[in-house]
Amino acid sequence: MSKMNGGFTLPGEAGYEKLTLELARKWGADVIRDSDGTVLSDEILHSGYGIYSTICIIRDHNEWAKKNPDKLQQTFLITPPEVAVSDTLSIDLLAGFFREQFCINDSWDSMKYWQVWDRTVNSEVVFDSWDYADGIVSIRRAVPFHKYTVSFMAYRVWEEISMYNHTTNHWDKEHLMQLDPRHEAVRTYLKEWLIHWCETHPAAAVVRFTSLFYNFVWIWGSDARCRNLFTDWASYDFTVSPLALDEFARRYGYSLIAEDFVNGGKFHVTHSPCNQNKLDWMEFVNDLVVSFGRELIDIVHRFGRKAFVFYDDSWVGMEPYAARFPEFGFDGLIKCVFSGYEVRLCAGVNVPVHELRLHPYLFPVGLGGLPTFMEGGDPARDARNYWIHVRRALLRAKIDRIGLGGYLHLTQGFDGFCDCIEEISDEFRTIRDLHEAGAPCTLRPRIAVLHFWGSLRSWSLSGHFHETYMHDLIHINEALSGLPFDVKFISFDDVRRGVLADVDVVINAGRAGSAWSGGDDWNDESVLTALTGWVWRGGVFLGVNQPSAAPGHDTFFRMAHVLGVDEDTGERVCHGRWPYQITPPPADWMPSGSVIHAHPGIYLTDSRTQVFVAENGTPAFTVHDFGRGRGIYWGGFEVTPANTRLLMNTLWRASGETGPIPYSTDNHNTECAFFPARNTLVVINNTPAPQHTSIHTPSSPIALDLPPYASRILPLK
Repeated sequence: MSKMNGGFTLPGEAGYEKLTLELARKWGADVIRDSDGTVLSDEILHSGYGIYSTICIIRDHNEWAKKNPDKLQQTFLITPPEVAVSDTLSIDLLAGFFREQFCINDSWDSMKYWQVWDRTVNSEVVFDSWDYADGIVSIRRAVPFHKYTVSFMAYRVWEEISMYNHTTNHWDKEHLMQLDPRHEAVRTYLKEWLIHWCETHPAAAVVRFTSLFYNFVWIWGSDARCRNLFTDWASYDFTVSPLALDEFARRYGYSLIAEDFVNGGKFHVTHSPCNQNKLDWMEFVNDLVVSFGRELIDIVHRFGRKAFVFYDDSWVGMEPYAARFPEFGFDGLIKCVFSGYEVRLCAGVNVPVHELRLHPYLFPVGLGGLPTFMEGGDPARDARNYWIHVRRALLRAKIDRIGLGGYLHLTQGFDGFCDCIEEISDEFRTIRDLHEAGAPCTLRPRIAVLHFWGSLRSWSLSGHFHETYMHDLIHINEALSGLPFDVKFISFDDVRRGVLADVDVVINAGRAGSAWSGGDDWNDESVLTALTGWVWRGGVFLGVNQPSAAPGHDTFFRMAHVLGVDEDTGERVCHGRWPYQITPPPADWMPSGSVIHAHPGIYLTDSRTQVFVAENGTPAFTVHDFGRGRGIYWGGFEVTPANTRLLMNTLWRASGETGPIPYSTDNHNTECAFFPARNTLVVINNTPAPQHTSIHTPSSPIALDLPPYASRILPLK
């Protein structure tokens, strides 16, 4: 890669001016930013680089917060179930919770929403059967050996991202609290604060909002062995307050209760379909976030600055894939990324500038707690491992900028990391410039991923890959992120509206009852009829794990007639089974090393179903012709280079295409993209080993040897 500059945001640090400017030159930075816990000195501010200034609009206001403690953000908490052994039971509300994070709100406005539940019979204990004092709920007339929970409201007295950064970096400073803009007084204060901030930070060309108002839910426990009690990247549980609940009731004409949020301790996670109550609450919160967010962005624009937003941390209610997002008027969006699907998540948002915050962060330890910039760490290895996943998605979607976050001084002594970032930054700029000339080549078929959330959760599940690795769909998203197909995410409402006319393959993957499989939406005959007719006329339905699963019907998989397989949940143990023989797939379909595991209980519903792979006597990979279309079933999917190529081949072959896939490599450890505007191929090696590969082009194959992790730019004649 040739040495270029620009498109790189470097985290600077006062006290390390020489290091900051040296690495800015080495990495080709055009922008220097501050980070949580750092400031930029005058020497850095006036060094000729663009300046991003980071603000988290709802924290760093402790003086005002202490004078207005009732304006802090809140949440519902639910105590672990406790069993009564007599007719009385006392429950310590904060037992098991991290007491530095929470403080009980025992005002009457709050307590009117508290609930005590007898979980054995799943009914609420009436208010006059329990008392509260000094953090303890005492239940009178308890039923011995029934279990009870208390749902109560608590102030969050330590902002969660600051809490994480504080504990990770062993800071010794005051805990930061977060304000709730649901209160008019908070909105007035924050607008005045932002005006003063803009007046006193003239060097900031870009105001980088560390998201907006409400953090994703992150409930910590008191025991370090189980610190993370509950987290969900798309949860709205941290948006609740007595004021919000009262306003919601007036606007929507009905009241929500604590149980609507805590759901017996399960909460309403993004992985599950939600009810209308939650959809209404999401709309209610989004309305506040958009309207007040726009006021703040207008202030920034009045000062002649640009407003960027970080698509992590306090992003809840912002909803970048919702219809109202353009109303904010953001000039750019920044997303921290570990994986390829997060690149696509960023690239698909409707803003002028898309920027990635690469990993590892410049912290002593990573998110998993392993050493990074400290003894025992290898940040160069980590950076390269993350980059090879990010890079393959960058070939498919244009990103304008990359950068790092954290504490620059930690890079001292890690020269290999500094050299690695230099290579990555040059490689990124080369790929970006190809995109600027024109989009890469894409192939038929057109892919739609079908789940409950549809486009609202495009390219996402509920967190980073390491937090959602157990779901088949996150593996499919990651594989798809670097493949040469147009991909969209559709909901069941989209199916009802006729969106299938614009797609060739529908993927439905997930556990029964989950948002990703679809849950109760599969009880709608209009969905079944639309999909069945679409496949009959030539579409391909790829189901993974428990696709279209819904109990209470003649088959567990509602699309069993299309797939040619179903799952026996125990109701068909006395029924016969169609025998089958393994039919080896075509040689160019399933690459060596690809593995599809079986899901328990799968059996054939049609003697014509072909079984390509079985495991321990259970079909794992099947193909069933249905009219002019096909149903394909996989028991599970795990992203690997070989399985990614299997997915690519399956999408290509199942939709009726024949012959070599244009502009593809014959070695699944390598991939390529063709940029027609430049008549240029980019070929990448996704492994730490040298690879030999051959690329199929319309004229003739191109053979190539690639060093470990390398990329090559090949202008075609």
